[in-house]
Amino acid sequence: MEKGDHKDCLGVIMPVRDALDVINGKWKLPIIIAISRGHKRFRDIERNIPKITSKVLSKELKDLEAHKLVKRSVFDSQPVTVEYTLTPYAATLNPVIDALFAWGTQHRKTIFGSAEVAEMPVMQE
Repeated sequence: MEKGDHKDCLGVIMPVRDALDVINGKWKLPIIIAISRGHKRFRDIERNIPKITSKVLSKELKDLEAHKLVKRSVFDSQPVTVEYTLTPYAATLNPVIDALFAWGTQHRKTIFGSAEVAEMPVMQE
């Protein structure tokens, strides 16, 4: 292996690794998709993602907020209302989600002979 090959490989691996560090795990993309579908309140998001716990949802929302993908807004109402929305930066994930949706649909057909899935989610900015 030539030295150039190592740097070239590392040059691809590092940005991919950085991206995976942000959207890794089984919950972050489903949370983003749930919010993009109009579920803005904590309980609404929780109800629309099967098997996620409140503790995990809270942690993941904080992570997504730290990475500037989700905005948390607190409204001074009685009782206090908290809503989560996607930031404009989250829209940069649209091509990634589209590609994963397409690949996942094809994979389901390949493995299971069926691609019974919902429509592709429409992301909001």
